[in-house]
Amino acid sequence: MDFLISLLPTIEHFCLLGYWLVLLVSFLESLAFVGIIIPGTFFVILVGFISAKGFLDLGDAIWFAAIGAIAGDLLSYYLGGHVKKIFRYDSRIFKSKYLDRGKSFFSKYGGRSIFLGRFVGPIRPIIPFVAGMFKMDRKRFLLWNILSGFAWATTFLLIGFFFGQAWEAVALWSTRGSVFISAFVGFIFILYIFKWIIVKRGKQIFSFLISICHSIKQAIIDNPDVRKLAKKHALFFKFIKGRLDKSKFFGLPATLLLFAFIYTVSLFIGIIEDIITADVIVSVDTRIANLLAVFRSVEITKFSLWITLLGKWQVVLGFTFATVGILWLWRKRLYIAPLLLSIIGSEVFTKLGKIAFHRPRPELAVYAEHSFSFPSGHATIAVAFYGFLIYVLVRGAKRWKTKINLFFAGIALILVIGFSRLYLGVHYVSDIWGGYLVGALWLIISISISEWMFSIKKNGTPFSPQIKTRIISTILIFASLVFFVMFAVNYHPQVYQPLILQKEAVVQNVNDIFSDEQLKYTETLTGERQEPFSFIILTKNDGELIKSLVSSGWFLADKINISSLLRTAKAAFLKQAYPQAPMTPSFWNKQIHDFGFEKPTKSDNVRERHHARFWKTNYMTEDGKQIYIGTVSLDTNIKWGVTHKIRPDIDTEREFLFNDMKKANVFTDFKKQKFVEPIFGRNFTGDPFFTDGQVYKILIN
Repeated sequence: MDFLISLLPTIEHFCLLGYWLVLLVSFLESLAFVGIIIPGTFFVILVGFISAKGFLDLGDAIWFAAIGAIAGDLLSYYLGGHVKKIFRYDSRIFKSKYLDRGKSFFSKYGGRSIFLGRFVGPIRPIIPFVAGMFKMDRKRFLLWNILSGFAWATTFLLIGFFFGQAWEAVALWSTRGSVFISAFVGFIFILYIFKWIIVKRGKQIFSFLISICHSIKQAIIDNPDVRKLAKKHALFFKFIKGRLDKSKFFGLPATLLLFAFIYTVSLFIGIIEDIITADVIVSVDTRIANLLAVFRSVEITKFSLWITLLGKWQVVLGFTFATVGILWLWRKRLYIAPLLLSIIGSEVFTKLGKIAFHRPRPELAVYAEHSFSFPSGHATIAVAFYGFLIYVLVRGAKRWKTKINLFFAGIALILVIGFSRLYLGVHYVSDIWGGYLVGALWLIISISISEWMFSIKKNGTPFSPQIKTRIISTILIFASLVFFVMFAVNYHPQVYQPLILQKEAVVQNVNDIFSDEQLKYTETLTGERQEPFSFIILTKNDGELIKSLVSSGWFLADKINISSLLRTAKAAFLKQAYPQAPMTPSFWNKQIHDFGFEKPTKSDNVRERHHARFWKTNYMTEDGKQIYIGTVSLDTNIKWGVTHKIRPDIDTEREFLFNDMKKANVFTDFKKQKFVEPIFGRNFTGDPFFTDGQVYKILIN
């Protein structure tokens, strides 16, 4: 692959020739029997890879590849209708077994074989030839040929394109972005396992639960006291019975939908109250936004941009046109009005919410969004639009397995769209949750209307779609996907430049930086106080801080990535040393610590080590010294398999680090003073700690 990448600058000089080469290879790959020995699909994937590097235009490459494939099939069709007796069992090229395979495939799938055969290995260049031999209608062949040509070119060029976009992600295994890759894989794996359990045992589990409910219901009905009460309040119990009648829409279905609607509304009101009152959720929002910003990478950001565009109004509008067209063609027209209501209603509510709350976007956004933050429009439409599509597909599916697969695929898509907004930094967590709830409100309304309309509709004659209906539906789906790809390729938002740190504020007294008592403590994710600071260090810059700690016998902790996490897990399991093991994040003023230092204990294994975390403040002294603040602790063991348990006496660790720095003679002056009142508290994992509240103020030249 490195060799290929080294050739890219040379390929760039032959850009126009490259398009014609794509057409030629696609043509030969589709030509009868010649295509068997031409690795055209591999070449097209390679072109997609090159397009991802910016040396060829993806849209132009699709056109050239599709035209070549269509022309190759047309010539194969012509040859099939005019060439005879060229097949012999001893021929090296025109072997009879190839023709037999093509005939069998064509006989099984008919006209669809032109489309399907394009994606099936060795018979790809045989099917058009067989179609010519069997005198397939020319117009019908031409339609399937054009559809399959563009579908084949788009599919394999996109595979190469995405592979090219993601190739750099291989290097992410040594960066923080690898944590997100592994987390995503883990999420998909857990979702798959849960889905597998539902598919295999879901019916039995639901049957068991329903049986239990029936037993409880019957026990309540048979209770003498209940019978007396029911007789005394006959109208009330008749009303309740009617609400639990599952044979009528306004019975159990409407009751469940009403409860779901009320519950969703209450959740939405709750999150609005939290935002208005600046409750704990706002603090969590900011800290999670800052945490995700640390783990950003160029490659994952590009991927997230593609995912987030699935919630962009232009893309959703394109998908909506295709969906409405397909529903109309397949005579599922009762779904159209509720679908449009779900989309329009959720969008109107989102706009009103943004106007009402005027919540600014996060400061660490990757690119500019010119609307307010709450609620998230992308999250709203993900539930309102894609959720309704899931409902339609699940309702129409016949098999239990298909229903579950569709449901989980849709849920995964909705969650990924929401998370892409968080990763790109254009929304807070509460924005996404609020958007999901708004979308859910309108989804429930739309499903309720759909079910009501189906309940009053008389059973009509079963609809059997003709081949024309299937073809037009395929065209609509393909056109909407092509529109999405073209939109994504040409979408270039106003990307923010890397944040430039504000000029440091100059203070006369170091204690002035702690204008709020809360700033004297580290924080949990929810903003609760943890340990007070043990060190205030004044030095020239980051390099001098690192140099002084390393000279004192401490190690700079590695960044969190898959490689470092796996090495930590191995060292913890085998009780081995890893003096640069990564640290769990800690917060101060909603920011993650900037530097982590550690030192092994006598046991010399990763389970037990001295820890120090330091934050770089935005303050300087009058003589130009940067101000850093830090905490220390001793990890005594690993708990829950993910974090450490600390020793309560953090003052001993404060003295331990100070003595190391003193022995190394890295500072020119120091002062020990009271910082906070003596305290006994707990950190974010529940470990107790106590301290006398003293702090070391150290000057490093």
